[in-house]
Amino acid sequence: MLARRASLFAAAVLTAALAIPVAAQAQPCAGADVIPTPATAGLAHSATLCLLNNERMARGLPELRSQPTLRSIATRYAGLMVTQGFFDHVSPGGSTLGTRIASSGYTRHSISWSAGENIGWGSGVEATPANMVAAWMASPPHRANILDRHFREIGIGVVAGAPAKLGPGEQAATYATEFGGRVRV
Repeated sequence: MLARRASLFAAAVLTAALAIPVAAQAQPCAGADVIPTPATAGLAHSATLCLLNNERMARGLPELRSQPTLRSIATRYAGLMVTQGFFDHVSPGGSTLGTRIASSGYTRHSISWSAGENIGWGSGVEATPANMVAAWMASPPHRANILDRHFREIGIGVVAGAPAKLGPGEQAATYATEFGGRVRV
């Protein structure tokens, strides 16, 4: 069932850790309330990273750094969900978070690595970075990925559109976040 303002999300966890809350100063995040379109996807990406880092900083965790390979994986996967009309961590072709990470070369020259994935989509105001991050933080598996101390890098993909049929003129966005942590050789 799709409501006018639908919001769905899912998490894949390959590692998880607990975080200890610590007071920190959140910074304002430009674009946090924008409904992503092709023209504003970059702003939505930056706002999502800012919001995720605010959550981490509030708990004394290091900020996530945007990583180009992970961003490419995330953007391609969010786009694939929209164009092929599915919403899952396993694509219709069988790719998983692990296979997407391994085939990208991200783990090359690493003696160990960990990865996690949050996906989500929303329509209307539920598609904003602020609402997507709030939904993830309210879900234990998503929250675990966001606050995992092993993750230091992230790729964020934000694509206008939904993996499901929408009403005429309805705006939506699909998100994929690929979290990573590596110990390099």
